[in-house]
Amino acid sequence: MATPSNRGDRVPLLYRRRVGRGAKHLLLIGFGLVMLYPLLWMISSSFKPEELIFREPGLVPSSVTLDNYTEGWSALKHSFGYYLWNSAVITGLSVVANLVACSMAAYAFARLEFPLKKLWFAIMLGSIMLPHHVTVVPQYIMFAKAEWINTIWPLIVPKLLATDAFFIFLMVQFIRTLPRELDEAAAIDGAGYWRTFFRVIIPLSMPALATTGIFTFIWTWNDFFSQNLYLTKSDNLTATVALRQFLDASGESSWGPMFAMSIVSLGPIFGFFLAGQKYLIRGMATTGLK
Repeated sequence: MATPSNRGDRVPLLYRRRVGRGAKHLLLIGFGLVMLYPLLWMISSSFKPEELIFREPGLVPSSVTLDNYTEGWSALKHSFGYYLWNSAVITGLSVVANLVACSMAAYAFARLEFPLKKLWFAIMLGSIMLPHHVTVVPQYIMFAKAEWINTIWPLIVPKLLATDAFFIFLMVQFIRTLPRELDEAAAIDGAGYWRTFFRVIIPLSMPALATTGIFTFIWTWNDFFSQNLYLTKSDNLTATVALRQFLDASGESSWGPMFAMSIVSLGPIFGFFLAGQKYLIRGMATTGLK
């Protein structure tokens, strides 16, 4: 039983803990506002008249207009929805290709036995450290000889060949946590490698698949370098490359419409992330339990 003196000692301790937690929360909120300030400034600038964007650095505009959104939507050769659709097609195909190819490669490394397995796995891990720009020139020459420039194939085919080693490694580590007794039980029931993969491994690997799909979507949607390299015709541009068209090298840049369309192009990313957030949390919780 606690004595009055013990209760008196606990009050300052609880007070210090609450003060410490409050200070941590304020510090995190401060860092969060610093990180969000560029985004908040861009959102605010998208509603300002173009002549006030750089004249008023504050977040609260003195004059609000929607002209930037209406002008930006129809300022280019096609409506901005056309470029959003191009981005959606490339991103959707990339997500599907990555999920199929990386899951099969991960299943092979995690469960199957084949010659030089450890060597190929080491080479796969080593490719993570290889900068993407090292392979740009040979890949471009290869795709140019195949006459794939200004098509979506240079952006999709590498993912069908499981070139994203990071996601393969992620799935390998997750599949290795699954009990091998499940594979043995499936084999006793007469299931082969393919049936075990589709009926046992894939349903249990949904958290890893969801993580792969979400990050593939975000990285592909935001990709500028590869899409700008292979898609040069105005009819093939994606949203990220189309935003570059608002900046004129001669000095006449449409900052307001560009900021407005940047906000529009960020919408699918936020929506997809929020829709898959519960799967990310479930994946982290499941991994922690295992």
